[in-house]
Amino acid sequence: MGDCIAIIPARGGSKRVPKKNIKKFLGKEIISYPIKTALESNIFKDVLVSTDDLKIADFAKREGASVPFMRSRKNSDDFATTFDVIEEVLNNLSSKYTFICCLYPTSVFAKSAHLIEGLNMLKKDDALSSVSAVVPYPHPIERRLTIEGKFLSVVDKRNFKVRSQDLKVHYYDAGQFYFSRTSHLMKERRMILEKTKPIILGNHESQDIDNKEDWLIAELKYSNLVNE
Repeated sequence: MGDCIAIIPARGGSKRVPKKNIKKFLGKEIISYPIKTALESNIFKDVLVSTDDLKIADFAKREGASVPFMRSRKNSDDFATTFDVIEEVLNNLSSKYTFICCLYPTSVFAKSAHLIEGLNMLKKDDALSSVSAVVPYPHPIERRLTIEGKFLSVVDKRNFKVRSQDLKVHYYDAGQFYFSRTSHLMKERRMILEKTKPIILGNHESQDIDNKEDWLIAELKYSNLVNE
């Protein structure tokens, strides 16, 4: 437990969904979900929130997370990457951690069991750099279309003659968490590392929340999961 930290990056500015990180999701501030998930996993020495917003900071502390300092202005704009934020946190902490988990503030679908599984995977395999949640694309990307001028265009016509079950399965980042060896993360300076193993989720266990429509879909999915 002592060699592991969870960092939740939650800045105040959000243009598409204003105040997204403390907006009510099914009656509770959305950031409360990943904070609770991280705390309930009982694998972290600290669950830390990085933010530039005093309201988020105060709420996070009430929920049981720590906010030892406010995020710098440099890492609070639209151009700062997740790694930039993580690096700033680690550079400002006196404690050193073998493992680090970046958990997004809107990751309502993240589960304590998956965080525990991710840490166990890292501890069992010294060659492994990180663990991340992914979701299979619902339709083969080999059959993707584009728009040329006014009309649809098939990117690769050969793949339309292949049965969908014979095409390779591709995945996308679920945008929930990145569990890494700190040394590997700092060396590669990105969130999906060279030797990353997946935890594969179903489409119903994940939802990007970038606009109001995404928010409504996420609430419907989450409600169905809870009521299963």
